Amino acid sequence: MSTAILTGQPVPGSSIEGDLRSLGFDVRVASDGTDAEALLAQVPGDQRVAIVDARFVGHLHALRLGLTDPRFPLAAVPGAVTARPAGRQALTRAMARENSAGGDSAVAVAGLADRISEALDADGSEVHRPVLGTLVAAVPEDPQTRNEARQAVAAVDDEAVRLKSAVKARDGFFTTFLISPYSRYVARWCARRGLTPNQVTTASLLTALIAASCAATGTRGGFVAAGVLLIASFVLDCADGQLARYSLQYSTLGAWLDATFDRAKEYAYYAGLALGAARGGDDVWALALGAMILQTCRHVVDFSFNEANHDATANTSPTAALSDKLDSVGWTVWVRRMIVLPIGERWAMIAVLTAVTTPRITFYVLLAGCALAATYTTAGRVLRSVTRKARRTDRAAQALADLADNGPIAALVARLRDPNARWYLDFPLLRALAGAAFLAGALYSGDSWLPVVGATFYAVFSGLALSQPLKGPLDWLVPPLFRAAEYGTVLVLAARAEVNGALPAAFGLVAAVAYHHYDTVYRIRGNAGAPPVWLVRALGGQEGRTLLVTVLAAVLTASQFQVALTVLAVAVALLVLTESIRFWVASHLRGAPAVHDEGEPA
Repeated sequence: MSTAILTGQPVPGSSIEGDLRSLGFDVRVASDGTDAEALLAQVPGDQRVAIVDARFVGHLHALRLGLTDPRFPLAAVPGAVTARPAGRQALTRAMARENSAGGDSAVAVAGLADRISEALDADGSEVHRPVLGTLVAAVPEDPQTRNEARQAVAAVDDEAVRLKSAVKARDGFFTTFLISPYSRYVARWCARRGLTPNQVTTASLLTALIAASCAATGTRGGFVAAGVLLIASFVLDCADGQLARYSLQYSTLGAWLDATFDRAKEYAYYAGLALGAARGGDDVWALALGAMILQTCRHVVDFSFNEANHDATANTSPTAALSDKLDSVGWTVWVRRMIVLPIGERWAMIAVLTAVTTPRITFYVLLAGCALAATYTTAGRVLRSVTRKARRTDRAAQALADLADNGPIAALVARLRDPNARWYLDFPLLRALAGAAFLAGALYSGDSWLPVVGATFYAVFSGLALSQPLKGPLDWLVPPLFRAAEYGTVLVLAARAEVNGALPAAFGLVAAVAYHHYDTVYRIRGNAGAPPVWLVRALGGQEGRTLLVTVLAAVLTASQFQVALTVLAVAVALLVLTESIRFWVASHLRGAPAVHDEGEPA
């Protein structure tokens, strides 16, 4: 329950009390400053509380934005200030100080909310003030200004502004112009029926899984239905975020579900296409696995670059300046957003190709498009990195180390290395590249045991790469390089086995490991830290799994190797899913700060 304390003299005809109740507040009226402080003390510390000037005039959505957003401990709009439990102590101190400074408590209560807000700023507390735009929030001092404020309120359609603001500010061309114009109404329909964003997210997942099942039939009708349902799933995927913005229902659990289900939907659809192709006599599992690997590596490039520059200083470059300039020209903005093949464009392309062509053609076009997008984005980020003189922080270096996912073998090598030793490859990225080159050459040879030797060298160089902080200009490339090496090893060895079931098993293994890597990203994004050390060690780390797969391929027959990949996939999936679900649900139940990702299109 939330409590709002109204201060100041009641205004005849004011709707403020009813507006606060409609937002879920229990309204209490303070007769003076001392009474307001006493009422504040009576509100339980685990509840939200707001101090609102009774003279407030404004839109209901302005109050909603200022007083109900769960992401901020402290927030304010003109005439109102609120605190969640995390900001309660700061609010109580500010209230006490303002009352003691006000002298006559009957006078002090006038404008108390705004003075508390200013006092919080003076204390250095971070007070969120939402951008209201055309929305009105004011505390008129006299009847004339009150009448003018009411006229300003009547001139702006509160609901239209609320609906428009539900749409993500920065998105792809397809989403912005072909989905959001109507998905926002789906979001409002859901809000009016009491549905939550998490329920819409789950509906989107179920729709995508049905689409994958249709694709798995291998019939033209199934492919057409799959394409239509994939678009329907994307509409719901947009609607869940729009519902969260429309009703301000942000949560840690919701952000994780939204991000995780996006990956699950897309990769399940790849599997459905591969199954459908197999029914028609065409084996495209290698293409499906290649598409998943490429897409995952693209995401890791995004995550690593963003984390490396999250709080870097002197974070400027000529390339970044050029990019900002291009973003100021309308048509270049949309061309650049389409080139990176964000989720809207990508799913639309997959849906259309599924309906009118074959799974093989769909994967060929998908791989070509993702390769072009990866080349474009990675090249631009490399140019930015080498032309800026940024000093990366310890936090950024630790985030990159966590994303690298090195296990016990690499950790042992890092501990044994003499920190004072200087040698030719004295840069983390060069060491990682050297290890990956050894591994790639060994896999290319076609020998049974040479990949084991290559994987051993790779494990050693993985440890050497992380034996010093990843603070170099291009060290953010280390985690995606490790992803490509591990996943690529599984793909090559499974394809070389040439036995039915090996590539599907490899697909399952990479999907399970990729989930672990995505989960690491979402924890870091949510400021929850990396997965526990015991989990990383139990999974063997990326270098340990790479070495294990090469050993299994060398000592087992092709059919035995297929079984081993299946068992490994199931074991990894059970371990990471169990720990991940436990962590995110527990975080949600203990009231972790609500988050809502508004970053790059996925």
